[in-house]
Amino acid sequence: MSERAGGGARVGTDTGTEATTAAPTDTSTSTDTGTGTATDTGGAGGDGTAAIPELVIISGMSGAGRSTAAKCLEDLGWFVVDNLPPALIPTMVDLGARSQGNVAKIAVVVDVRGRRFFDNLRESLADLDAKNVTRRIVFLEASDEALVRRFESVRRPHPLQGDGRIVDGIAAERDLLRELRGDADLVIDTSALNVHELRAKLDAQFAGEEEPELRATVMSFGYKYGLPVDADLVVDCRFLPNPHWVPGLRPYTGLNDEVAQYVFNQPGAKEFLDRYAELLQLIAAGYRREGKRYVTIAVGCTGGKHRSVAMSEKLARRLASEGVETVVVHRDMGRE
Repeated sequence: MSERAGGGARVGTDTGTEATTAAPTDTSTSTDTGTGTATDTGGAGGDGTAAIPELVIISGMSGAGRSTAAKCLEDLGWFVVDNLPPALIPTMVDLGARSQGNVAKIAVVVDVRGRRFFDNLRESLADLDAKNVTRRIVFLEASDEALVRRFESVRRPHPLQGDGRIVDGIAAERDLLRELRGDADLVIDTSALNVHELRAKLDAQFAGEEEPELRATVMSFGYKYGLPVDADLVVDCRFLPNPHWVPGLRPYTGLNDEVAQYVFNQPGAKEFLDRYAELLQLIAAGYRREGKRYVTIAVGCTGGKHRSVAMSEKLARRLASEGVETVVVHRDMGRE
């Protein structure tokens, strides 16, 4: 079960790509890190003491969906650390407490890959309790039949089966994790769940009252340079007159007011923007229901310099005003 509107600061890269970031002023920002997502949801305590992060320990049977659970919490703004030895959990919490609120929620995946450290878990939990750390243990369970089927489908051995069969590894893991399962605050049986259903259960537990966040990348591009391979949605602006054929506009890009005004004074341009933004509202709602957190919207014209750039900026602004964290990338601007 393993399975961002214009007007902001622009960052140029050595490949000619230009990115514009913008978001509604009342939304919080997040910072991606190499091992997880640090979310600015708190700071030092009112008395000047360090804020202790909230902690979730994810464990359970191999093949029951620990990776999916970790990815879900990461998308919800948790700082996720995979396969951390239990003895280092208190140290991770201490580091989070010193981050000035930048790491307010930590999720740690503990599994049998670190079995030689597993005996330290009980001592670590006692240490966390002594420090008044708010912690929860999420245990992912599945039937033997479901686990065997999943391991066979990916053609990988169970981490504990050794020279035996998959069922032998499952039995050994159940015995090793029995006590932890009894201490779990939340047990989820994933035997009959698909990835989306598991994410929905975790969203219900950890997203609070807020709707899961959707992040969008609006990318302008030129058809003559090829379609973006990572696009979820592609829209074509070549139905609008090309400013390239207007001598006074040719040197400029869609970021210039003169070009943007020319584009949106054309018949159908404003209507297209309005209707496509309405369509994206429906799509965004469906993406959230299905657990999809990221979407790339590619807006194309012939060269990726005028029409698509102007339309991308306007569309991204509209998305940001509706609460979608949005980034604009102009892939082909400057290639001519």
